[in-house]
Amino acid sequence: MRTSSLTGALERELEHLILTGELKPGERLNEIQLSARFGTSRGPLREATRSLQAKGLVDAIRNRGVFVRSISPKEALEIYDIRAALFGLAGRLLTDLVTDAMLARLNEYLVEMDEIAQERDFDRYYPLNLEFHDFLIRSTNNSMLAREYQSLVNKLHLCRARGLVQAGGLAVSNHEHREMVDALASGNRERAQEAFFRHVERSKQRFTTTLGK
Repeated sequence: MRTSSLTGALERELEHLILTGELKPGERLNEIQLSARFGTSRGPLREATRSLQAKGLVDAIRNRGVFVRSISPKEALEIYDIRAALFGLAGRLLTDLVTDAMLARLNEYLVEMDEIAQERDFDRYYPLNLEFHDFLIRSTNNSMLAREYQSLVNKLHLCRARGLVQAGGLAVSNHEHREMVDALASGNRERAQEAFFRHVERSKQRFTTTLGK
């Protein structure tokens, strides 16, 4: 395997470990253990961690090593604000692009998430929730928006809390999703932008209630 391909594969593997929480915020990336785990030398591993540092997922501390980044509550709240603005823009853009097929797919997501919400199954709801949002962002066909939005979401993974369950329930979150889809179906740009923006603002409020717990 070419070094660049190996580095990219290692980057994806490490990113997965970080975003799923197997490597926790503040945890040091042990090069010896990771090299043994992935069956590779430490050179490509270091290249991969440099890419993760550029993404804001790890911090390199001189003479100490590389650590999974910890996001402070203040930084998380600022990320939510920027994410709300970008997501609102996505809603506005989508009103000009929405199709019957897209609406049908979105409604399939809503039905499935409603069923999971009734069971209060966070571990099933959370990845589907991410997939729903990713589908919306990708459907804008705006690669720069998608890249910046995903970067913000990745950072929020580092401080994610089960606020959806603790502060109102999964059904509340999915009700907001339905408001967004209804706004898209209306074809009203301002309504869609507001619905998308408000959803992230409410997510921020749910996150805020988990602080200090």
